[in-house]
This record gives sequence, structure tokens and C-alpha cells, in this order.
Amino acid sequence: MAITTAASRLGTSAYDESSAVELRDNWTQDDTQAVIRAVYRQLLGNDYLMKSERLTSAESLLSSGYITVREFVRAVAKSELYKQKFFYSNFQTRTIELNYKHLLGRAPYTEAEVIFHLDLYQTKGYDADIDSYIDSEEYAANFGDNLVPSYKSFEYQPGQTSAGFTRMFSLYRGYANSDRAQAAGNQSHLAEQLGRNTTSAVVAPASAQNNWAFGAGKPGGNTPNKALGGTTPYGGNPGKVYRVEVVGSVGRGYPKVRRTNMVYLVPYEQLSRKLQQINRTGGRVSNITPASL
Repeated sequence: MAITTAASRLGTSAYDESSAVELRDNWTQDDTQAVIRAVYRQLLGNDYLMKSERLTSAESLLSSGYITVREFVRAVAKSELYKQKFFYSNFQTRTIELNYKHLLGRAPYTEAEVIFHLDLYQTKGYDADIDSYIDSEEYAANFGDNLVPSYKSFEYQPGQTSAGFTRMFSLYRGYANSDRAQAAGNQSHLAEQLGRNTTSAVVAPASAQNNWAFGAGKPGGNTPNKALGGTTPYGGNPGKVYRVEVVGSVGRGYPKVRRTNMVYLVPYEQLSRKLQQINRTGGRVSNITPASL
């Protein structure tokens, strides 16, 4: 059952409409390839994977039946590929958030969960920390040996808190989004919420219906929808003015300070030129909506 009649606005419809990926008895090579693709997509956060980056040895072991899907997941999570994408360049709390998302299909419920994994990494190392997710009772109950991990927080799960449901949308930014391309970058997305033990507003991926859709638009986690926010879908109409939301732009002058967010009001006729300018300054467009007072 879908979590909402407007699931498409949250970007979850692709998961609501698809079944779990499982390697069943009497599988074929096509089945193993489907599992391999699903594992890469889930664990790499939908990030682009080059052919040279694929874990051919682990893939071969799975395709030959020597390891289970769970062990293939373990191999990917412990690989240098995974570390380069989500460990070396991220703050440790951000890495833990992504481990929960990729391996257990949810966001952390409490700050205690984050502290547990911080301590485990410090005392026993990276591999032991990864094992703690994959060897957990939660993993076994949800995925076992043959299911590819998937996002479980989009529907009610036994033991899940309401805070876990809303926090998932701080980590999940839509089916086509990559975990390495999110506007909030490699900083922790949940540290403040976990530290205060608070919930957050469910902020949908960028769309014409949501202002500052990449995160909470103002203190308190409320997403503004007025004051030039726009509510009409972007249609590219000449003569109209559009509100362009940008994150990560570098301001003029010295020193080069990377700003958190900026807003431009741009006539349609100048929109293409402005987008090129934003791209040259290293900014990322998070949303374009028709400006309406």
C-alpha cells in the first residue's frame, strides 16, 4: 500500500510500484545480473558506475553461486570503491547516515545509534562497523541472504518511529538523485535533528510545488511556499519571470566564499544565459519555478 496518494511528489512512486529484487532458487545468469545492478544502485546511492570500477571478482563469485546476495552486499560495502565515494570524503556522521540508508534502508532513529557506530569504528575499524549492519537481526529480518537491501522507511515497519520516517526524506532526494550530488554536500544531514531528538518536515525533491526543495527552507524545518515561491509548473513561457534557486555558488571578490544558497529572478529570455553563468561559478540549480508574488 502506498504511503500517500501523492507519492509521486515525494519521488517514492518508483519504489512503491516495484517489487523487491531477490535471487531465488533456480536462478539464471539474467537474474544475477539484475541483482548485481540493484545492489550497485542501492549501495552506491544511484551514483554513476564506470565499467572499470565494477567489482568483477565479487560479481563472478555471485554468478557462480559461491556467495549469497548478502555476501555480495558486504563485498561492495567494504570495497575501495564504496570508501572512495562515501567514506574518505565525508564527515563520519554523514558516512553513518549513508550506511543506514544503503544497508538497512532507513535513517538513524536516535543519536545513540550514531554514537554506537562511531565508537565501533574507533575501537574495531571500518570492516567491523560494516559487519555490524549486515550481521544485525534487523538486516536478517528484512533482507535475509537473498534479498537486495531496499528503502523500508517509505512504509510503516515494526519498530519504526515517526521520526525515522521523516528523517528518511532528508537523506532521500528522489529516484534520479545521487547521494554524492545532493545540495547539502558531505556534511551530516541529520546531526541537528538527532542531537535535539526532533523530527523534521518532509521536504519533497525539487519541483514546482516546493520552494527550497533541497532542504528545510527556514528555521524550524518549514518549507516556504509563498513570497515568490511559485506554484505553477515550469513551462518555459516567454515574458514570464522565473525564480532560480542555487546552492554552492562562489561570490565575487576575495576571499572566495562559497555561499549556502542564493535566489535569482530571471526573465525567461535570459534564463539560458543565467544558467550558464551559474554553472561557471560552480553553483548547482536546485529548483526553478515561475515567480509569483
